[in-house]
Amino acid sequence: MSAARPFKVGVTIHPQQCTIQQLRDAWRRADDLGVDSIWFWDHFFPLYGNPNGNHFECWSLLAAAAIDTRAPQIGPMVTCVGYRNPDVLASIAATVDQLSGGRLVLGLGAGWFERDYAEYGFDFGEARDRVRLLKQVLPRIKERINKLRPGPAGPMPLLIAGGGEQVMLRLVAEHAQMWNSIASVTEFARKSALVDDYCERIGRDPREIERTANVGGLTPKVLKEWRDAGLQHFVLRLAHPFDTKDLERVLKERDS
Repeated sequence: MSAARPFKVGVTIHPQQCTIQQLRDAWRRADDLGVDSIWFWDHFFPLYGNPNGNHFECWSLLAAAAIDTRAPQIGPMVTCVGYRNPDVLASIAATVDQLSGGRLVLGLGAGWFERDYAEYGFDFGEARDRVRLLKQVLPRIKERINKLRPGPAGPMPLLIAGGGEQVMLRLVAEHAQMWNSIASVTEFARKSALVDDYCERIGRDPREIERTANVGGLTPKVLKEWRDAGLQHFVLRLAHPFDTKDLERVLKERDS
């Protein structure tokens, strides 16, 4: 994080209900505004609005954005490990990182949207099954990354999204350099403290894990509440028609 900036501001651009040119214009606009990070979710169908509306695939977009942006970080928020062979996923991520010049964050999650699984032929199972799969593939992904040639161009940090207190937060402590939350500010603070506890149990400095969250309604008061709770990286949502007024306001707060 820049010494001149008290926190980071990123944006998850919703790749749905729009054309590819509108989507590209959106990430270019966010990039020109000076965001710290640009993200796309990893789904195959719209999450709201017309269920059969336009939708674009995450990693294809990341490859394009990798050579079309300058933001310090880009990544999936987050990619579902149930959709792809973990070794292939590692190879895809490393190639996108090369395209970006070393700016990719490999965001990983257990998955939750049943339609993605059902229509594409993947086993949805129960939540515990999907979390168990994430636990199993994390070491395999890291091992494959280490074997790749040339491998990533940069550090390619792992981000894990989730708030499950028995398994997910422990996986964050064991594997991640970034953690993403979608909880309320109060729940975020409590779960962040649990991440600290898990780190202490395994002998890891909890300050090695950057705290990120998907947030909205960021009035100056709410922004301060999140910062007081320890949030370092605010990730705003940007949906079609991709109005950036709220994003611009928070970026001004960051730079003031």
